Parts: sequence; C-alpha cells; structure tokens
Amino acid sequence: MEKVLASIITIGDELLIGQTVDTNSAWIAQRLNAMGIWVHRRVAVGDQRDAIWKALDDECALSSIVLVTGGLGPTADDITKPLLAEYFGGKLVVDERVLAHVQYLFEKVFRRPGPMLERNLKQAEVPDVCTVLFNRIGTAPGMWFERNGTVVVSMPGVPAEMKGLMTDEVLPRLQQHFKTPIIAHRTVFTIGMGESMIAERLTGFEAGLPDTVKLAYLPHFGTVRLRLTATGEGQDIDGLFATLCALVKDITVVAEDISLEAYIGRLLLEKGKTLATAESCTGGMLAEMLTSIPGSSRYFLGSVVSYSTSVKETLLGVDASGGVYNEATVTQMVKGVLEQIPADYAIATSGIVGPDGGSEETPVGTVWVAVGTKTRISAKVFHFRWDRGINTQLAAMNALNNLRLFVLEN
Repeated sequence: MEKVLASIITIGDELLIGQTVDTNSAWIAQRLNAMGIWVHRRVAVGDQRDAIWKALDDECALSSIVLVTGGLGPTADDITKPLLAEYFGGKLVVDERVLAHVQYLFEKVFRRPGPMLERNLKQAEVPDVCTVLFNRIGTAPGMWFERNGTVVVSMPGVPAEMKGLMTDEVLPRLQQHFKTPIIAHRTVFTIGMGESMIAERLTGFEAGLPDTVKLAYLPHFGTVRLRLTATGEGQDIDGLFATLCALVKDITVVAEDISLEAYIGRLLLEKGKTLATAESCTGGMLAEMLTSIPGSSRYFLGSVVSYSTSVKETLLGVDASGGVYNEATVTQMVKGVLEQIPADYAIATSGIVGPDGGSEETPVGTVWVAVGTKTRISAKVFHFRWDRGINTQLAAMNALNNLRLFVLEN
C-alpha cells in the first residue's frame, strides 16, 4: 500500500518573524502519523496573496492532503478565505448555520454590547465550492475542498480552534476518505546516557531491523526516547521492542511514551505518597511541570519558591552564612519545606543558571538538588554548560529524576 502524503501550510507574518511559535504543525503531524498519514512537507508563508497561492500550487502537486492553518480572522490581513474561493473557482456566500453560531457566541458567550460589526458577520461567509466544517469553539469555520484527487482543508490558526476542528471534523473525514497503511509505534523513555552512546550500544540491533521497521532517537533535556515504528501488517514489533528494552534496561525510566513528570505522578500514586518542592533556581518550574498532569492534586501538595536568600532563611530555616549554592542549603530546604507542607517527599533546588552570578569556586551552571523525606535526604551537584533557559530545564529534569531514583531505592 502506498503512503498517503500530507503537507501543512501555516499562514501568518507573525510566524515568519518569530512573534508566534508554530505549535500547530507538530500537533497536526502527530495526529496524522498516528493514523498512517505521512507529513513530508511543512511550509510557512506570510499574509501575502502570491506566497499563499504558490504554496497551494506546490503542495497540491506533491500531496494527497494539504492542511492549511491561519488567515481566517476578521481583520484585513486575513486573506485566506477569499483567496481559497478564487483558487477553487467559487464565490463567497453566507452559511446560515455558521451565521447563527457567530451570533450565539457574540450574544450569549462573549456578551458583547451593541450590534455585531460587519467584519464579524463576514465570518459566516464561506466559498460555495467547499464543505463547511463546523467550528464549535470559534467564529471561523473550517473548509474542505477537493480537486484532482487532493483534499485541501483550511482551519483557523488559533490552536484550540484548530484542534477542535481536527478532532471533530477533519480526522474522521480523512479516515473515511483515504485507505492508510497500518503504523505501529513503541517507545522507551531513557535517561542517564547521551544519544550517541545509546546509538553505539544499539548498532547491531539497528542494523538487524527489517526495512519496514525504523528506530528513531528523540533527545530532550538529558533524556532520550527511543521509538520503533513499523509500517504494514505482519511485523513483529512487540518482539523487537522487547529486545530493545532489554538492551537499554539500565537507563530505562519507562517503556512508554510519557513525560517524566507523568511517570513521577504515577509512581507516587502507586505508593500512596505525596510531594512538595522548595525551588530557587528552577523558579517554580518543577511545580508547573508537576501540576500540568491532570489529577496531580492527589499527590502534589504545594511549593515554596524561595528565590531570594531572605525567603530561604525566614520560610525554610536555611543558614545562609556559608552561601546558598551548596549541599547544606538544599538539605535544609528539604527539611524546611517538609515542616511547612506535610508531604512524604520533597525536592529542593539551588544554583546559578546564568548568565551572570558565577565565580571561580561556583561557576555558572552549578546546581544543587536534594530529594528526601524527614528522615533521609540525598543531595547531588550538577554542572550544566548551556544558557539560562536550558540550564533551568536540565535542573528541573534532573531533580525529578533524582526523586524517581530515591523513591525506587527506598
């Protein structure tokens, strides 16, 4: 069975100048890949008619599916809808269902005073040559076009609206419209060894894989996900995955594609334990990561972001006379936060993530992490060499991993 190829076109000057980060393409690609559709092109263009037209020409010539996001708002720079009407040889007409939905949103949801502006009413206009896709979240509908065997779908650039349309309308229609090959993924999440070292260990395994099975290395802030992908029927991906897991057993966190914070949450729930954090250099990042997981209130009790020395001293009982970038400080932070918050475990971080503040004795990138209980605490120092953002991320990831190891060992 031949691959079904897809292209993604994102529209907006804000994407090209870096004002807005394109998260839509990654989300779309993940969903398409899961259903056997291969994204082989991603194109970003500005709010310019000729650039959008050429992108449509190029991608329609290469792909069976072209997904377009952006340019559907009510302002003058949103030109996608009239362009698509012209491109597919149609004209704009009012869709009564969309009009009723726009009026409902403005009157009952947004509760805007006074009559709607003409530009808002124009959101109900759609090309008469498309299938209208209902947008339950926003005012701009999706549009489905077909020509010469290629499907073109236009959606808003607002991530929540795009995701709603993809889930409710686009993915089910694509599933019906195209016959896609079976794709199976298996992922093992590792930490503690770099990508190149893992690749060296897996040289023989990778060389022995059949042509229809691929191994991907996905590094991220000190972790590496190893993903096996099999295309087509009859592949023993489970057997191959078991072999892979055995080869990396010593560095494996979990044989699933989940985040470290999600695994920590699962581990704490399994053991019926709770957690608190005392954060300095990570500035609340640990708390943010932990609370990003639904249901985290069952095991994460709270955090003290003791960024200043005075807060460390007054709230956590730290003796800062010898400085705050050392083992004694993070050990005292663990003890102090467990006195403030009645959790079973605690994590503490203190260090210099940069770009300034370092010294010869304590250079930029020095981070101390402690994890423990009221009766036992383990501390470790790390030396990171990147910029402030990456150093902070690495500090948070290593702090969570140290907690993982501490919980498993105790």
